[in-house]
Amino acid sequence: MATALWIAHVKVLDPEAYGRYAELAGPAIARHGGVFLARAARYVQLEGKERARHVVARFPSLEAAEACYHSPEYQEALSHAKGASERDLLIVEENA
Repeated sequence: MATALWIAHVKVLDPEAYGRYAELAGPAIARHGGVFLARAARYVQLEGKERARHVVARFPSLEAAEACYHSPEYQEALSHAKGASERDLLIVEENA
């Protein structure tokens, strides 16, 4: 089974509320086998809409990443990000 990448591009509007999201999201992601590869690291914007925060996590599978997103613990975390950020999030399967 191929691994998958969870890729988020984020503009934080409320750092305090988004901080609560991050505190809860990290453990939820780890519980589903997610490992952070990049988290708010340096970046170069070459095309598209700029968002100052970028996160990439690897999961054991696309299904595991999607299950994480829909899990109660991640949804609880996400409730703090809604209204506190503008986000694009996708999951893409890695080529074997």
